[in-house]
Amino acid sequence: MTGNEEHPNYPSVDQSDRTVPRNLRQTGDPNIEMLVSTRVRKSPFFHKSFNEEGAWRATVYNRLYHPRGLIEPEDGGVMKEYDALTNTVTLWDVAVERQIRVKGPDAEALTNYVVTRDVTGMDAMDGKYVILCNEDGGVLNDPVLLRPEEDEFWFSISDSTLMQWLQGVNVDNDFDVEIDEIDVAPMQIQGPRALDVMVDVVGDEVKDVPYYGLMEAEIDGCEVLISQTGFSGEKGFEIYVKDAMENAERVWDPVMESVKDHDGRQIAPGHHRRIAAGIMSWGQDLDHETSPFQVNLGYHVPDDKEADYIGKEVLEEQKEQIENGNYPFEHKLIGLKIAGEPIRDYAPDFWLISDSDTGEECGYLTSPWWNPDLETNIGMGFVPAEKIQEVTDTPLNDDIYDEELDLEFQVHLPDEYADEPGEPVFATAAKVPFKESVNPSAREQAKLNARKEAESDD
Repeated sequence: MTGNEEHPNYPSVDQSDRTVPRNLRQTGDPNIEMLVSTRVRKSPFFHKSFNEEGAWRATVYNRLYHPRGLIEPEDGGVMKEYDALTNTVTLWDVAVERQIRVKGPDAEALTNYVVTRDVTGMDAMDGKYVILCNEDGGVLNDPVLLRPEEDEFWFSISDSTLMQWLQGVNVDNDFDVEIDEIDVAPMQIQGPRALDVMVDVVGDEVKDVPYYGLMEAEIDGCEVLISQTGFSGEKGFEIYVKDAMENAERVWDPVMESVKDHDGRQIAPGHHRRIAAGIMSWGQDLDHETSPFQVNLGYHVPDDKEADYIGKEVLEEQKEQIENGNYPFEHKLIGLKIAGEPIRDYAPDFWLISDSDTGEECGYLTSPWWNPDLETNIGMGFVPAEKIQEVTDTPLNDDIYDEELDLEFQVHLPDEYADEPGEPVFATAAKVPFKESVNPSAREQAKLNARKEAESDD
């Protein structure tokens, strides 16, 4: 479907390489109320988050209610939550990260078939960030993958249904596995004092858990699995509570007590910080119609994985096209620094991006926010690939995120954030991540290692 500026649901932004275009109508926040009903599940932490800790708003994520605001706007709102995350320690209710378990003699074979990265080198008690793609190369999910046992994997999923996909894949392949959601609910402890909290609740042994490593422990007599992972770019851990409907609150209470002892508090997941770290959110920055090569995930398509996996042929073809200078997509996600008043809350729309020379609408923001450390609005957004190609001679692969691109755009912010009502603001391309993570991604770590090797050679 091509752009049609006469229809408000999709302005003149070219979305011809999507089957279902994103709704780009600028509706704003209609100030509606979310209905709480039994059609959407309450997590085991629901009472703690909403009734005890005062979460005042929610979204729906994986068919569970998800707290998205703990501090009221008049008390500092989400930016005060950012302060807690970056300066002390925070507890997040992320039970919405449903755990899909693949267990059985063929667990490794099935898992290796559905994810792009090679998992055969994972040992028991290892974790890894992975993506699963469909046969067209679109990203279905980008979970943290845990391997608590040799014959068992847990997919800690982002906001898209995955269990039925895995079960469907196995209908014709007949791997000897069981595939089910299990009664495990994670919470995240994120921030500079996260390790202090973890030592309080499980002991000094947690200091030896490597990034993406796992550890079994007990909290108040309840079995948990711990990983050094998170969605913030800060130091962080996740606690996976087993038999969660029975044990979640018994684990929550001592963890919450320790967090508060370290001057922390519960907050909503720190989207303002994950944007600065270049961490993407499925459904917002990418979806099943997005190739990993559009969103800085090209490193998830390996050159040396001999085993077949879903989407392999298409993804390898895309990779070859890009390396040959033939980028096969209309848009690519880039980082932007954006003028205007500070954006201090979630964007209710994909705000439009225009060509700064012609004024024509050409793209859209997916994740904007104010960053107090950088003292500017930042965001990720899709812009025309041809505009990027005009200012660089390199292939449009993951390395493009490390370049200082000489690109300018206009962003159509709502009047509350615009410099002048009804007028777009100035934006420039920026490197991603905007702010380095405590634990860099595999791509970022490889880049850092290459830099160290180059410096040692000199």
